[in-house]
Amino acid sequence: MNSLNKTFLPTQDYKNRNWYLIDCSGQTLGRLATIVSGLLKGKNKSQYHPAVDTGDYVVLINADAIVVNETSKHYIVRNPGRPGSSLKIRNVVDCLPQFTIERAVKRMLSQTEGKRLMRRLKIYNGENHLHQAQNPIEIDVTDLYASLKIG
Repeated sequence: MNSLNKTFLPTQDYKNRNWYLIDCSGQTLGRLATIVSGLLKGKNKSQYHPAVDTGDYVVLINADAIVVNETSKHYIVRNPGRPGSSLKIRNVVDCLPQFTIERAVKRMLSQTEGKRLMRRLKIYNGENHLHQAQNPIEIDVTDLYASLKIG
């Protein structure tokens, strides 16, 4: 049998997961969320397959320094659905930055994989994080943006 016709398919108990560290200071919310969701799914790997979970862990630091477009109004509407309770409307800029990032990343994932993959996302407001022992690979997101620009 010819070995060129065989396709590598990772098993369900895939354990080769990397840890990535991303600094959020000065980054826009949408661009950061697309990169994080791709890392959580494992789309950056050559053995990526949609049916097999090959995603990585992502640690975000300086989440309070993320840039949200303040000229346009973004609101979070929460309706508890209980009799006598009113709608709760809050501005996204006034909310916790961790909640804003989690919400953006989770909505870029499918509903079936969102809850499972969000366990691998760790968000911290300051420089300090609890995952130095995993030796995370630091990613400079601004270099990724510069390489994607045309012109």
